[in-house]
Amino acid sequence: MTAPTFLGRVGSVAGSTVSVRQAESVASGISIIGGRSYRVGQVGSFVRIPQGYHDLYGVISEVGAQATPETLQDARQRGESWMTVQLVGEIVETSFERGISQYPGINDEVHLVTEDDLARIYGVVDAGQITIGRLAGAESIPVRIDLDRLVTRHSAVLGSTGSGKSTTIASLLRSICSGGPAGGCASARILLIDIHGEYGDALKSVAAVFRVNPTGEDEKPLYVPYWAMDTLELVEFLMGSIDERPSTGILDKIQAAKLAVADGVDGIDINALTVNTPLPFSLKQLWFELIEPEYKTWADKERTKPAIEEEGNAETLKPPKYKAPGAGSALPDMNTADVLNIRRQLTQMRSRLLDRQYDFMLHPGEWEPDLKGKPEKDLPELLESWFGHDKPITVLDLSGVPSQVLIRLIGGILNITYEALFWGRSLPEGGRARPGLVVMEEAHRYLGKDSDNPARDMVQRIVKEGRKFGVGAMIVSQRPSEIDETILSQCGTLLALRLSNSADQAKVKSALPDSLSGLVDTLPVLRTGEAIVMGEAARLPIRCRIDLPPEGSRPNSEDPPVSAAWAKPRGEENYDRLAAAWRSQDPKWGQKPKGEP
Repeated sequence: MTAPTFLGRVGSVAGSTVSVRQAESVASGISIIGGRSYRVGQVGSFVRIPQGYHDLYGVISEVGAQATPETLQDARQRGESWMTVQLVGEIVETSFERGISQYPGINDEVHLVTEDDLARIYGVVDAGQITIGRLAGAESIPVRIDLDRLVTRHSAVLGSTGSGKSTTIASLLRSICSGGPAGGCASARILLIDIHGEYGDALKSVAAVFRVNPTGEDEKPLYVPYWAMDTLELVEFLMGSIDERPSTGILDKIQAAKLAVADGVDGIDINALTVNTPLPFSLKQLWFELIEPEYKTWADKERTKPAIEEEGNAETLKPPKYKAPGAGSALPDMNTADVLNIRRQLTQMRSRLLDRQYDFMLHPGEWEPDLKGKPEKDLPELLESWFGHDKPITVLDLSGVPSQVLIRLIGGILNITYEALFWGRSLPEGGRARPGLVVMEEAHRYLGKDSDNPARDMVQRIVKEGRKFGVGAMIVSQRPSEIDETILSQCGTLLALRLSNSADQAKVKSALPDSLSGLVDTLPVLRTGEAIVMGEAARLPIRCRIDLPPEGSRPNSEDPPVSAAWAKPRGEENYDRLAAAWRSQDPKWGQKPKGEP
């Protein structure tokens, strides 16, 4: 008498692909084992192939006529059903291992995998594992992933709008904070780049939240000092495109300004100082020194007396006023020394410096240097504010950042993060002693294939080199087809939620570490909050129901209740309040009690 789990027998073996002839006894499609009903022959479900002292395990990738081996095409006429199974691992004695040490033989029995079998695979709690959800086909079985591999080998969370992506991230991060080794990861270091401001409220109990326009007591002002960013990118943002000669002159002045404040700073070698060494310098003073030669005239032929009418002011960005040069050889004489012919670029620079929407970067509070290049707070205080607080997560809310500067700003944030953890890798505060994970929401907006993209360049460096220095990346996107291929190919773990676009599905399929195309074909029909988890951090590619965060700890990304909202009577409306929220770039403006700023 055959066991109730019996499905059929091996018909052919080709590498890791096994064709299974389904037994007539399970033609109904349902088996009842131990009081539980199991669907037979479901794409994505597991099978077990006993091999004496150990068992092989595989995943069904195809069912039906298409799964019939090519050499047995006449089997269709005999009415026999076939399944294609991809071998993925084995249990030797009591432990599960990926990969196989031997292949099944022809006519070997193939069995349905029950919850008891799945518990043998997923039920072992190893150090360094976190629970992220439940098996979609057996919700009593928890799904655990390897935290070490999740961080060091990088990961991607992909899913269409409305598939539960933001909730998955919130759940995943909370699982890391509360469910890691020994019940939690008190020293976790996670930096979350939040483009839409969805996570501040959801993670406030475990995160320090930095926002361009802070609205609550729990939020801190976000400052990204310009002098800690890539200098070439900064100059291009301030002035636009510049020819090589004036660009060299500007960079020389910046390097001289950094050299002037370098004396006595720990770690600075004067002979090795470059224009990108993270030392403060004054943009106002730089602008003033560059603009004066452009307008300067001389009252005498010897050029000893400036023909100045009104002194300028670097602090207020007031340019000096000189008498207009005379025609021909007449006085005043036009200045020719140190002229870079960048009047238009300096006008743009002044405009940027006066634009209040860029204050978080160009006027970074206590990190803004005075005209001599001395700030109240320096680089150590910036790094401590981001990474040295008592919460495991740092949320950088960029929802108030102008789109023109978003890519450069993210590039600057990533540059600060990576360089600090890279160069301090041997220190207790560095990347190897306390690794960091950078979570990048809405990654398709700034990790595309543009020719000039500082954010993409930094992420490429992180995914290629970060593993060795304790810097991991998690890419979150609804359009994986728009993300740079080098970045996505380096993500060792994929959590794929529902994806309906064929180009996005193809991207996931091409990155699949196991030959399980049938599993990826289920992407369009996944339920909300359900994901296929595969890659380095997962024991096996599996369909998982992600645990929901508790009420009140979910991201602000739910769909509005259209029918309910439209059915209610209209209340009092105040469009002055609506305009004020827009002007303040603060969605909570109208919710504040009267009298609050």
